[in-house]
Amino acid sequence: MVTSTELEETCRDRGFLFFTTHVSDPLAASVGLTVLDVIARDGLVARAAAMGAQLTARLEALRDSYEVVGDVRGRGLLQGLELVHDKATKTPADDLGQAVTAACLERGLHLNIVQLPGMGGIFRIAPPLTVGETELHDGVDILEAALKAALA
Repeated sequence: MVTSTELEETCRDRGFLFFTTHVSDPLAASVGLTVLDVIARDGLVARAAAMGAQLTARLEALRDSYEVVGDVRGRGLLQGLELVHDKATKTPADDLGQAVTAACLERGLHLNIVQLPGMGGIFRIAPPLTVGETELHDGVDILEAALKAALA
């Protein structure tokens, strides 16, 4: 977190202290500034929006094609896909989520799936901001192949 001296002093005076190994660390601050520079220099915000639109379109096509894809949500390159037993009840499909996760891993794709009961069919899809179109579409192709395999 970056703040002003005045705000930091007010927090300190009120007893709101939090320390970490890197508090006031100039190296961490320099790295953070460099990351922000790269994001601006490479147009990564606009890139995330453009690539995210492609990702959303592909995931929504899955939702429209498969009864077990109950919802697609997110923005940019941070998307979620929810597997359900059927769209009417939106009953979570934990078992199907685990099967699709395993089938994706077998095909070389790692997706972050929530492992809590009742949430085992929710995939967090977050490719890097630098993902290429081919990589993005290959990933969704693998996800669809894994979904088909798990349903078979």
